Amino acid sequence: MGFLNKVQIKTPEQIEKMRKAGLVVGETLEVLRAAARPGVTLLELDAIAEDSIRSRGGVPSFKGYHGFPGSICASVDEVVVHGIPGARVLAEGDIISIDCGAIVEGWHGDAAITVAMGSVPEKVSELMRVTEESMWHGIAAARLGGRVTDISHAIETYVDSQGDYGILEDFSGHGIGTEMHMEPSVFNYGKPGKGAKLQRGIALAVEPMLTLGGPEVTTLEDDWTVVTDDGSWAAHFEHTFALTSDGVWVLTALDGGEEMLGKLGVPWGGH
Repeated sequence: MGFLNKVQIKTPEQIEKMRKAGLVVGETLEVLRAAARPGVTLLELDAIAEDSIRSRGGVPSFKGYHGFPGSICASVDEVVVHGIPGARVLAEGDIISIDCGAIVEGWHGDAAITVAMGSVPEKVSELMRVTEESMWHGIAAARLGGRVTDISHAIETYVDSQGDYGILEDFSGHGIGTEMHMEPSVFNYGKPGKGAKLQRGIALAVEPMLTLGGPEVTTLEDDWTVVTDDGSWAAHFEHTFALTSDGVWVLTALDGGEEMLGKLGVPWGGH
């Protein structure tokens, strides 16, 4: 493992360990996708998440992180990210972003999904679709020898092609490895060809956050919960990936990202 311009570069063996953490996160998010339904509280989801992570040999990386009380971030409707799991009951028509992280053998995985509670308006389902697909377009833009902002530019370009959405500017994806948040930042907008070099052994978490309104947000008095200033709803998706000598390996996707990257014509770097 080495550091180049403060970016942690992993060996193939270390990426294998990150895959273990990524699978704990990916499997836990599938458990939570099934558990998230009207009538369930955010605290109940948090307990399910912690049990899932620990039963798979992981440690919840969010719990206690700078004092955060939950094992997941649970962000409903106009809450974009960092929602604290509490007594709120999910209702029909809500959407919830569930962000989850786990540590296995000292290595981190980090991913997020947004789930609809039953039927939602078409503009909301479109928001979710565009957010998720922009994430995949960003990941697909990662190439050996490229630059971090190639990812940023691909996300922004895809979002702009799909409609009028707010792209959060104050929050970004990030490097990940022996810590959850590392250099470099991976913003969801920007010009290509800038930032850290994309090389074998780099691992990044890509996480577009889009709103139905403007990009302006406020952090509430709890110092965590981020809400849209205009009250518009938001969606959030995230995956952790690594670049290998063969291509892109999405460490938090159960299939390693093989299906989606194949659809986008990108070499898959997993196994």
